[in-house]
Amino acid sequence: MAGPVPGALARRYAALPPPLRVALAALRLEVLLGDPRDAANPYSLPALAAPALAGAAGSAASAGAAGVGEGAGWSGRAGALLTAAGLGQVRAADQRVRALRPLLRRDLALGRAAVAWGGPGVPPPAGRVRGRAGVSSPVSSPVPAALLGPAALVAAAGGVLRQAALAVAGRGSGEPALRQWQPVLAAAFADLLACESLTCVALRRPAAPAPAPAPGTGSGSGVGVGLLGAVAGYVVPTVLADVLAQLGLVLAECGHGPAGTGGGMLAKLTGDLPLAGVDAAGAAYWQARLAGALPALAGEEPRTAHRGPVPAFFRLADPPAPAAGVAAAGEQGDGHTPDGHEPDGHEPGGHEPGGDGVGGDGVGGDDRVVLSGLLRAGAARADGGDGGDTGGAALGALARRLLTEQRALRRPCRTAGADPGAVAARALADRQALLWLAAAVLGVREAADDGRGLFLGGTHWALLALTGIAGRLGVPLPGPAPDPRAPVWAELAGRVRRGVDCDVYATRLLW
Repeated sequence: MAGPVPGALARRYAALPPPLRVALAALRLEVLLGDPRDAANPYSLPALAAPALAGAAGSAASAGAAGVGEGAGWSGRAGALLTAAGLGQVRAADQRVRALRPLLRRDLALGRAAVAWGGPGVPPPAGRVRGRAGVSSPVSSPVPAALLGPAALVAAAGGVLRQAALAVAGRGSGEPALRQWQPVLAAAFADLLACESLTCVALRRPAAPAPAPAPGTGSGSGVGVGLLGAVAGYVVPTVLADVLAQLGLVLAECGHGPAGTGGGMLAKLTGDLPLAGVDAAGAAYWQARLAGALPALAGEEPRTAHRGPVPAFFRLADPPAPAAGVAAAGEQGDGHTPDGHEPDGHEPGGHEPGGDGVGGDGVGGDDRVVLSGLLRAGAARADGGDGGDTGGAALGALARRLLTEQRALRRPCRTAGADPGAVAARALADRQALLWLAAAVLGVREAADDGRGLFLGGTHWALLALTGIAGRLGVPLPGPAPDPRAPVWAELAGRVRRGVDCDVYATRLLW
């Protein structure tokens, strides 16, 4: 294809358009999956949520504890779909996940097998990379093992949110009692966008190699988790567990129990959480990793706010850095990777991938300085904005309150690593992770506020997401502020009516 058509197609595909190759792969995959409402389609929502398939997923889990459906069922089905769709040519981690979104939002078990897929003709490798204890992923997959489950869970939870929003938006005008769930779904939408923002940023920020293991401690994984990956591994399943509970309540009140499509999707998703490593046990693993790294992450930081453009890995509309090995394996004759990225060994903006490794767990790096700087920058805007921008002022005041909380945690965090398994250390890790989630929200929102009027660049969803984070922390809100729930609900209801996904990119749905 030549001329302006490719760019126009990508812009019609999403508010934040991907590279053309990624958009075409996602569209092909969605066509292959077929109509999600056709019960005769094996990849339809009713078929995937059926009790028989739920039992098959459980069998796959017990048969292949070292991987998702290894040697049976899920891996083979996912590989056939992705080969036909041309997903093997998409090697950048965040773009691979984006192209997989049509599959991820239909089924968590099938979706996680797809995320772990390395490419056509790739045999199961002898060496494995651990995502957490008891869960592993193929070394050849471009998606880091720690982010396999969170990426799949975000998309699958978005599918359930869409079903709940369809029920409330479709019947709310005729049944006023259902309107009480609009603020609940608005808050769930903001939480989902926050978790996806963090996951996308982590996918765009490759982790540095982990430090060599100490003598006598056995072999290490060879791959550093990175602060963002560890935070996502803990925060995403923790926050979305609350979201799924709320969605279950809404669906039940709307008459969509387990026998219906929405209730069946939720029941299937809940049953698949251990398989994908995003259940309570998976979250606890990453919480312990964060707790062990707290002393190294509590160092003194510059007192000034973040200056200049938001770091490149927060700018979701920009091409990301290529995944490791892409230049060698996928470079085209024009010196670009199949995604159109220039493989120069640096991220856009000149950042070297991964930052510093901190501690023996490989968790940390200069990402903590970037995240804390974004909190400080958000707090600084509380007094520097336009007097008529009440949403921006409220967001800045809430960021200041969260920054105060982070500073208060610095001293106890310095001594928390003596016993990472202690209740106090885990509680500190929980609080720090939520504060870093807030920083990721602020960074993604600021990067998207580029004058195009994107919902992601507005203050409503970010204010609602940070309000939820403050509530989880038990931090009091800073004072009267505009209620963002109505505009966030209006965006969600408009999306489900127009056939737009509940993701950060505002992707149009084929079906």
